Amino acid sequence: MFTGLIEQVGVIRAVERSAAEWLVRVDCDFTEVKLGDSIAVSGVCLTVVELQPAGGFAAQVSAATLDSSTLGNLRAGTRVNLERALRFGGRLDGHLVAGHVDAVGRVERVATRGRSLEVWFRLPGTVGKYIVAKGSIAIDGVSLTVNQVEDVGEESRFSINLIPHTQNGTTLATLAPGVEVNIESDLLGRYVERLLTRGASCGVVREKRGLDEAFLRQQGF
Repeated sequence: MFTGLIEQVGVIRAVERSAAEWLVRVDCDFTEVKLGDSIAVSGVCLTVVELQPAGGFAAQVSAATLDSSTLGNLRAGTRVNLERALRFGGRLDGHLVAGHVDAVGRVERVATRGRSLEVWFRLPGTVGKYIVAKGSIAIDGVSLTVNQVEDVGEESRFSINLIPHTQNGTTLATLAPGVEVNIESDLLGRYVERLLTRGASCGVVREKRGLDEAFLRQQGF
């Protein structure tokens, strides 16, 4: 698990491509990295398979991950957001991020708001249904708060605000219309949907129906 608080921006040193998977080499200066560690690379959880000089690392990217994220666009010199896995026991800033991309979104509009940037994104409605105003979302691994959300036909659109601190510490300051990003919605919405449509409540297995008034009455609510 991750928090969506980027530790540093790394640079892709090289991408070694094969038919089955890619090996991505990343330059960074992490001082505590070992083989098998999980590191979120622009929001995608990858496993360290090689150690590079001065804290860099290499990770394998499967064909499935390439198909479902923006990592297929990586080239030598590309800047990426990096975060090592969360250590339990400390304060949790940001929000819980799994590093599993739900959809590739697209920047629709960028507008200056004082020293901040307002950015609108568009993505499939199948994922957009989990996005709520004032809720959390991870964009290229960065934990952000949703300002507004709208449903437009089969798609959804939403906006976020990038303060100067976020612009300076991540790759998001370079966003422009048409740029693709990795989007991970908040885990909570997906769990709630699953429980309401297929799960059990109060320890009682119920029929395969949505949570309704009749069921609540039956359970004593």
